[in-house]
Amino acid sequence: MAYIDINHLTKDYGKGRGVFDVSLKIEKGEIYGFVGINGAGKTTTIRHMMGFLKPDEGSITINGLDATKNSAEVKRYVSYIPGEINFPGSTSGEEFLKDQIYLSGRGSLERAKELSNLLQLDISANVRSMSKGMKQKTAIVSAFASDADILIMDEPTTGLDPLMRDIFLDLLKQEKKQGKTIFMSSHIFQEVEEVCNRVAVIREGKIIDVVDMENIRYNKNKTYRMEFKSLEDFKRFLSLNHQVNKVKEEDLQVFVQIHDEDIDHLIRDLKDFDLVYFKEIKASFEDYITKVFKEEI
Repeated sequence: MAYIDINHLTKDYGKGRGVFDVSLKIEKGEIYGFVGINGAGKTTTIRHMMGFLKPDEGSITINGLDATKNSAEVKRYVSYIPGEINFPGSTSGEEFLKDQIYLSGRGSLERAKELSNLLQLDISANVRSMSKGMKQKTAIVSAFASDADILIMDEPTTGLDPLMRDIFLDLLKQEKKQGKTIFMSSHIFQEVEEVCNRVAVIREGKIIDVVDMENIRYNKNKTYRMEFKSLEDFKRFLSLNHQVNKVKEEDLQVFVQIHDEDIDHLIRDLKDFDLVYFKEIKASFEDYITKVFKEEI
């Protein structure tokens, strides 16, 4: 059984809103991404995982426990960063962190202070007066300091600047090395590509693909861009038997798609041509998402 098993989850709010027949299996120790445009169903799915919502159909189990029926027990294993952060009361950040550690029965204030220094968070500030970025950092510190087996995070880097985002990603990698299981939604495709093992893509409440990020990071089907010195060479190359994706005749440029196994053939052919340059065009997860959501974009 998967460590987190989402099985035919459906929550229908009417007028096409909600999630429909969502099934995902997250294995212990992996970082699992969850992406889609606003309103696609990411937060609804995550709230079901936390036991905040009861499904119309289907179920979710976490470490073998039903996320709805055994919500309190599930929370013994889980730390959560919500998409919208509203702190109760008007305590200082430090008092809030103490309370969270006490209530969860896990983690330490010492670890929370280490993380606060790392993220440049002033925990003496009142949680109600914190900026959006400071609230986000406080939620991150609380989640990581709790030393939970599972981290469930809804857009956790919202409000963070690029430097803090990099620190957050490093923390994720450290948690993975310790065997933690992480499920996170994100709208920043670069960070998903960097840290995730797999990514589920949700559209209009339905899962349309689950992507193995190794196939994105180490895609064997490469695209190369080359520019020729002369029109003659440009035209002569086009007469060869290579898969040409795009041509920019005004710049004498050709884009070729080729599998790694055939790259030697391409290189041998190019020895007979004068090139200005020859460069691999790296495929990214963002390129993939742009194609999937072309109409919305």
